[in-house]
Amino acid sequence: MARLALVLAALLAAGAARAAGDPYPWIAAAYVVKRDGALLWAGQPEARLAPASLAKLMTALLALERGGLDDPVTVGRGVLQATGTRLGLKPGERLRAGDLLAATVVRSANDACRALAEHLGRTTNNFVLKMNGRAAALGLANTHFADPCGHDREGQYSSAADLARLAEQVMRHEEYLRLARMERLTIRALDGGRRFALRNTNALIGRYPGAIGLKTGYTEAAGNCLVALAERDGVRVLAVLLNAPNRWWNAVGLLDRAFAAPR
Repeated sequence: MARLALVLAALLAAGAARAAGDPYPWIAAAYVVKRDGALLWAGQPEARLAPASLAKLMTALLALERGGLDDPVTVGRGVLQATGTRLGLKPGERLRAGDLLAATVVRSANDACRALAEHLGRTTNNFVLKMNGRAAALGLANTHFADPCGHDREGQYSSAADLARLAEQVMRHEEYLRLARMERLTIRALDGGRRFALRNTNALIGRYPGAIGLKTGYTEAAGNCLVALAERDGVRVLAVLLNAPNRWWNAVGLLDRAFAAPR
């Protein structure tokens, strides 16, 4: 990983003379980099793009703001419609809401996300209304949700700038940060049910010094997406990359350069 960082740092330095508003246009279709809340660099930050599983940031935020993470949740039949990454939950199984949140954040499991959304909104459609209401309250003008888990849907979009603001809201919740930085954990269905081993989808966790999270995503329409958060010596750097073919290389280089930039 360190070697990758050196390679990308050289590429970034070579392109530093480009337009000040978008110094690294090859990194992603859109990106934002912030240090301690202050914008460092951005490219197409307001462009409306598919967010993939970065939409789960809003699902997690609503769950955390509601509370009740110890509440039991009975999995509904909606999980049978989940595709992509999933745990294989079965209708009728019971899990803690907090464990469904853990599977949503760490493993990006779509069936856990769906079960959590249905628990919080009673129906998926009602929960999506809650997502859009919260987005409006946060002033996310370039965001509209149509699916709680980030599947490609008509009318679903967000921007790098909006996702950075959403991430900053999520970062206020220590429970999210605790989950996001975990490489592995195991959850268990209630009443002695099945165990599920979760491995973090974020390749930076455990490999990049100071990495905390926050969320990965991929769909055919969105490409590789990432919200990366790292902290060193009390300084936090947040990077949002949408449709970034080499997201891990690029994230490492951007984080390193942001930590090293003059203050």
